[in-house]
Parts: sequence; structure tokens; C-alpha cells
Amino acid sequence: MKKEDLRIVYLGTPDFAVEPLQRLIEGGYRVVGVITMPDKRAGRGHNLCFSPVKQYALSQNLPLLQPVKLKDEGFLQSLRAWKADLQIVVAFRMLPEVVWTMPQLGTFNLHASLLPQYRGAAPINWAVINGETETGITTFFLRQEIDTGEIIQQVRVPISETDNVGDVHDRLMHLGGKLVVETVDAILCGTIHAVPQESIVVNQSLHAAPKIFKDTARIDWSQPAKSIYDFIRGLSPYPTAWTELVEPDGETVTHLKIFESKKIYEKHEFACGRIITDCKSFIKVAVSDGFIGICLLQLPGKKPLTAEAFLCGFRLNEQYKMK
Repeated sequence: MKKEDLRIVYLGTPDFAVEPLQRLIEGGYRVVGVITMPDKRAGRGHNLCFSPVKQYALSQNLPLLQPVKLKDEGFLQSLRAWKADLQIVVAFRMLPEVVWTMPQLGTFNLHASLLPQYRGAAPINWAVINGETETGITTFFLRQEIDTGEIIQQVRVPISETDNVGDVHDRLMHLGGKLVVETVDAILCGTIHAVPQESIVVNQSLHAAPKIFKDTARIDWSQPAKSIYDFIRGLSPYPTAWTELVEPDGETVTHLKIFESKKIYEKHEFACGRIITDCKSFIKVAVSDGFIGICLLQLPGKKPLTAEAFLCGFRLNEQYKMK
């Protein structure tokens, strides 16, 4: 079968899923339909916002479905009408068996980790949070249990100590587009040798990558400097690590988002969370084995500011602490 004859249905929603779709379209592959999440209301005006995948699909005049329920019979009939030979899933949602078993060549997923490590919704965040020095992308065939199907191809990618999750996301996004096309070509040529994840030898414990909620992103100042530093960059620029600025009596002054920090290894006798500042140029927070220097932070409803710019407009003193 030629690539022009292969009928592909593509499922995805965020920016990460646009690159592979664009590579397929520009490469002359036949995408007969796109499935993305329903529009959501966002912003102060609560206007309906299109997902990045929907925006791209509309720009290319691609047939589009936005089902609320993936088992809805009306949706399933529309999906069958596309007569897909192959389905590709990138950053979408868990599919029911009736959907992923529909194409004759199966359904494969692009996942942003080196499976079986970091199965779940937020693999890039958790890899950086855990201080990994390497991650990658994987294509694999879907089966019932999430992120457990046979691996088709993988690409390894280094993580530097200064990378935040945005840096790694963008690197994997561009490589992911290339890997999806390579995987489609391998399926067309019949050259794939899918490997069960159970057969892969992993030299460390398996880490999960669950969805990150607000409480997950709260900084624990009792942790060592390296752990907090990795935590902050693993959530920057989104969804962003946060903390409370509190008065000595424990009353909350404000919430702060922390985008950038640095590790400072110095002996001290301060309680964890204690703020050290000259009120002009630097902010340090005491942790178990030193300090975390705050480089870029944000007040609610304001733009991110450097520590120096923040101190110009906010009266911070050492009576406050981070909690």
C-alpha cells in the first residue's frame, strides 16, 4: 500500500500533537479525519477556545470530530465511515476498545517517555521533577491497559540540569513528529518488530507519571535543595510550582508562583522556609541543606518578575516565610 492510499485517522489535542499531524500532511499522507477534545471556555470572557489540533485541522480543511463520549453510537458511526486503515494517537485520552481495534492496521500512540518508564498523563514533568538525565519518545500499539502496549520505536533524548519542562517538551515535540512519520513508514513497509514492554530490562524502579493537580505543584521547603530545584523546573513554565508567603503568625499574605531558581549549598541554622533577603536584589529560602535562590516569580494576576524587579514593588522582609 502506498502512503497516498493509507487512510489515517489522527487523534490529539494540545500543541504537542500538532507537529506530527503537520508532518503527515506536509509529507503527503492521507489523513481522512481528525478527532480532538470538545471546545472549552477560557479567559475572563469565558469564550470558547479551539484546541491547537482543531485550529490546525481547520486550516487544512480536514474532516473533524469532537466527541464528548467516545462510546457514543453517533460518534462511532462517523468514525467507521472514515474507513481508517490506521489510527494515530498523540496526547489525547484513553480510548475504549471499540475505537482502538477498529482499523485493520491497528492504533499506535506517541508517548513522551521511554516506556515502560513514566506511564501516565504527565511524563515530561515527572522526568524533570525526578532529576532524570535522559528521557525520550516512544511509539507503541494500544492495548487495554494505559501505556502498556508493544513498543514499535524509541528515541532517547538527554535532559540537562538547566532544562525546564518547556525545553524538554519542545525538543520531544519536534522529534515526535519525525518519529510518527517513521513509524507509519515502517508499518507500510512491514518492517516493524514490536517488542512487549514486559521483555524490556529496566535498571531502576518504574516511575509513574500521573496527572498534576494544584496540590501536586505546591513546594515542600523541607526537601533538599536539589529536589526543590528539580521540582520547580519540572513544573516551569506550566503548570508552575507555587508556594504561600505567610506572616510570622501564619496568616497568608499571598500566593507566589516560582518559575526559576538556583541551588545554594551553605550551612545554616534557619528553619526551612525562612526568607533571607537584602530587600533589593536577592531572595533566598532556607531548605534542609542550604538555600533556594528565587530567580523568577509571579504574584497572582501579574507578570513574572525577576527577584530584583519584584523587590522594587513589593515590601518583603525576613519576618515573612514561605510555606
